[in-house]
Amino acid sequence: MSNGTEITWKPEPEEKDYPAAESYLSLIYESKDAQEIVAKLRKAPITKFKAKDIFRASGLSLLGVSNSHVDKDRKKIKDGKGVSPILLVRDAKHGRVIVADGYHRMCAVYSFNEDECIPCQIV
Repeated sequence: MSNGTEITWKPEPEEKDYPAAESYLSLIYESKDAQEIVAKLRKAPITKFKAKDIFRASGLSLLGVSNSHVDKDRKKIKDGKGVSPILLVRDAKHGRVIVADGYHRMCAVYSFNEDECIPCQIV
């Protein structure tokens, strides 16, 4: 499903991604646990998974290009600007993956190529 758009990835997540992940994870876990997860994410190696597989594992819905955040990330991609890897947490208890940070980026990438391998840190 690739439309030929080359996606440029940053070598590692941006510093601002970690506090954003912690904020989101604090809704799901106790604050202390969210902090510990983010500390582990910071040390996790970069790995890659296909966009479509991350969606399947997360159970999240795909946001359309009309979403302002997705649109902003699509413009970034079209302009050849680097996209930050996403942050994922394995939730074995519920058999899914939590997108701690990068949901809008993931939707933007998917809109170009569902088979794109997305760099991520996962714990």
